[in-house]
Amino acid sequence: MKQFENIFRTLLIAIFGFIVPTTASAQDEVRHPMDSVEIGLLTCSPHEEIYSLYGHTALRVHDLRNNADWVFNYGVFNFKTPNFTLRFVFGLTDYELGIAPTRPFLDYYEEWGSQVTEQVLNLTPEDKQRIMDALAINYKPENRIYRYNFLYDNCSTRPRDIIEHNIEGKIAYNPRKDYAPSFREMIRDHTARHPWATFGNDLLLGVKADHKTDIREQEFLPENLRYDFDHATIERNGEIVPLVKERRELVRPGVQVIEEDFPLSPTLCCILLLVLSIVIFAYEYIKKKTLRWFDILLMTLSGLAGLALFIMIFSEHPTTSINLQILILNPLSLFFIWPVLKGRRTAWFTLSMLCTMAFLLGSFWQDYAEGMEIVALCLLLRYWRHYHDK
Repeated sequence: MKQFENIFRTLLIAIFGFIVPTTASAQDEVRHPMDSVEIGLLTCSPHEEIYSLYGHTALRVHDLRNNADWVFNYGVFNFKTPNFTLRFVFGLTDYELGIAPTRPFLDYYEEWGSQVTEQVLNLTPEDKQRIMDALAINYKPENRIYRYNFLYDNCSTRPRDIIEHNIEGKIAYNPRKDYAPSFREMIRDHTARHPWATFGNDLLLGVKADHKTDIREQEFLPENLRYDFDHATIERNGEIVPLVKERRELVRPGVQVIEEDFPLSPTLCCILLLVLSIVIFAYEYIKKKTLRWFDILLMTLSGLAGLALFIMIFSEHPTTSINLQILILNPLSLFFIWPVLKGRRTAWFTLSMLCTMAFLLGSFWQDYAEGMEIVALCLLLRYWRHYHDK
């Protein structure tokens, strides 16, 4: 934290120190102190680490006259925070505003093979001053930490809001025609080369992730925000001007190393489970016996997965509270393992069969994780087997 304070103090001296001119000659030399300052939106393309699959956004403040060049980054977090993993699961992760010199920031993304583009904003000197003042307030120790929300309050939406709230005039966005994807569809686009990451996301996301989004909701993704800024205008004093004055490529896209995922896709794993279920069903039918270990295995796996879905009901993560996949991944199955193991007849299989049928009907409202319908067929086969077991 001490390091950030020193950086910020230097930044204030470098950028704010010349705002009040002391002599008339200074006024003659520069028409306005902020004329030499450029503020730009930096967009970093995704790279292949799981946490960076969605890209990144930051603000650049470049004072050409005083050779000060800084990046304001709302994506700083600390893995060493106490109970970080538990807080992340419940959507209680805190991010903060960090400041760093631009060159090391660009070098980091160049090393990963990511492209970095800058959109220099078409701002008045007064706009720049207000944005700088807002960033200074945001960087105060009591303000710099914020509760991160993946869809509604993240490293992409924060820079947008800072810009929108501190410029003269109103930004008018130009929505793309016939473009209204759901949150799930946009997330899938960015995890397409990582099927198990896609599966994990789809397993945790609920019904609300499938509603069609508007332009503002789409801007949680840096690439969408960049596109919208490129096509946006500012209405200022009766004049309409482009929001972006100039676009630059600061880092060219490089070669990215794509690590191999697990060789079997989620769908293939689910198909193998279905084949195993059919083979066991046939064996039980021929031998007139029940392999309870297979039921225990299915109940344990589905129960543990259901426990995770149940926990997400109480999470602050958006779109996870209503998830129809809990109908087949039911944590209650863990409570029925013992009676099933002992061969006792319970109402569990009948109830679960009804829940599974409701799950299949629910596919009209929720787009399920890859292969989950196949899992439902596996469970239905087991439930039907026990329902008719005399």
